Amino acid sequence: MRLDAPLASSPKPLLGVLNGDMPSVPPMWLMRQAGRYLPEYRALRAEKGGFLELVYDSAAAAEVTLQPLRRFAFDGAILFSDILIVPYAMGQDLWFEAGEGPRLAPILAETDLSALTPDYSRFNAVYETVRQVKAALDPSVTFLGFAGSPWTIATYMVAGQGSKDQGAARRLAYGDPARFGALIDAIVDATVIYLSGQIEAGVEAVQLFDSWAGSLSPLQFEHWVIAPNAAIVRKLKAIHPTVPIIGFPKGAGAKLADYARGTGVDAIGVDETVDPHWANLALPVGLPVQGNLDPLALIAGGHAVEEAVDNIRAAFADRPHIFNLGHGILPDTPIDHVEALVAYVRATASLQTGSAA
Repeated sequence: MRLDAPLASSPKPLLGVLNGDMPSVPPMWLMRQAGRYLPEYRALRAEKGGFLELVYDSAAAAEVTLQPLRRFAFDGAILFSDILIVPYAMGQDLWFEAGEGPRLAPILAETDLSALTPDYSRFNAVYETVRQVKAALDPSVTFLGFAGSPWTIATYMVAGQGSKDQGAARRLAYGDPARFGALIDAIVDATVIYLSGQIEAGVEAVQLFDSWAGSLSPLQFEHWVIAPNAAIVRKLKAIHPTVPIIGFPKGAGAKLADYARGTGVDAIGVDETVDPHWANLALPVGLPVQGNLDPLALIAGGHAVEEAVDNIRAAFADRPHIFNLGHGILPDTPIDHVEALVAYVRATASLQTGSAA
């Protein structure tokens, strides 16, 4: 990160911001930008017959990754895959129940980790997706890979599915921290293998999604969010020292600054519940920030979006900033609202640059 960051645009604006640049126009991408709000995605998924079938068809997954870039002037492409590919490669069975979400077996609340036989060849189709996207991607667009963070992955592995309060994993973490710690360590190692493979195949930066970070008490947050993510950052940087890592601990709230300092991530994603002005004051000086428009504001569109954009841009005016949502784009988001968002962010940036001149 460079504190004397240039104002000029980089050939890859998003990658430039991750390295400390502060261009007049903030680069943009949207979490879950490849997905159910696009009719072309829904058509392809219906053709393939299911979500996992789509992920494991590398040509189709590459097409899904590229679809939003044909509609919108995004600066980043996010790999189309799923965070549960890691437990699948660690030896759990993975399938998706229609209307109910993912399922994993055996359930580790009832079975020891030693019962699983890892098969890291299950990562290979994802690496092939990366290679195909990389070959087709505009050279100005930054290619982002990702993985789920260990705490979030563990909640699914322990319960065998998603849950409202992550209770099964929290009970195990309190009741048998040694056993739970061994699971977290195994996820860390598998995640480093997975992300390293994505980088070797062509991604230029990676994001760690900790979707359920907000369900933990402060001490548990230190144990199961900060420490494992710091281990991933340390191990991955030893292999790929120049590749930026974005940390996204959704729901971290007041623990966001501790996460930023404790993990060593190169940039931090801020969810929509966080006041961006507070985040700007609390986070380390010069640390690139990503976020944090409420996905529901984007559905509302119009004044709600413009007011939120103005507030976010003002809050992060003096630090490197990637404009994004505070979480994933929702399936009922109107496409014309996304178009209007992109146009407004770019037009507002141009006006601010003109007035400053």
